[in-house]
Amino acid sequence: MSGARRPLVVLGSGGAAREVVQLLRACPEAAGEPVTVTGLLDDDPARAATSVDGVPVLGTTAEAAGEAGRGALLLACVGNPGAPASRQRLVDRLGLPDEVWATVVHPLASVSPDSTVGPGSVLHAGVVLTAAVTVGRHVYAMPHVVLTHDDEVGDAATFGAGVRLAGGVSVGAAAYLGSGALVREHRRIGAGAVVGMGSVVVRDVPPGQTWAGNPARPLAPSPAALQEASL
Repeated sequence: MSGARRPLVVLGSGGAAREVVQLLRACPEAAGEPVTVTGLLDDDPARAATSVDGVPVLGTTAEAAGEAGRGALLLACVGNPGAPASRQRLVDRLGLPDEVWATVVHPLASVSPDSTVGPGSVLHAGVVLTAAVTVGRHVYAMPHVVLTHDDEVGDAATFGAGVRLAGGVSVGAAAYLGSGALVREHRRIGAGAVVGMGSVVVRDVPPGQTWAGNPARPLAPSPAALQEASL
């Protein structure tokens, strides 16, 4: 490949960040232009001046604007079921324009011509958007997620590997659907809700609640979830 690649800096250094690094090493044009991951930004003091999978930790997320000002693309890769809104909070705190955020679509993902994917989102290999699917900003979809006709996904939602949504499903901002979850057509997953791995959702899941099982039912919130909701 001729020509210089644009630098890309990943916010976070956990599993999601490492997976994106490997995706972009294998497929440097998945960000819409050839890129090289030049560093990570992480707020964990234990990560300072270290490297993860050969990628240096350049500093904290407070330095994101400076990296963007030097021409780097950014990608926010933080979040887990215990803190489903953390990616959205990070992006909101930084307040950077959409154009600094990379949108990464693996070449083995399938996105229909009438579907849209917002800036800052990541679609791993095998993700399928069948027809008129709307994916918001900073959404993270692990391998083999299937979103079918007329699904609508809010900003910063997360899908574990193998999640399947039937048609007309609405997923709220910062919701987290665990690996293998199945959602019936025309159901609503509320903002900040968590759906457990392998769950079968046949009823609407209210915002901020955690549901699991087959059929999925509400679970009592954990202390960590209550703390997350209060932040």
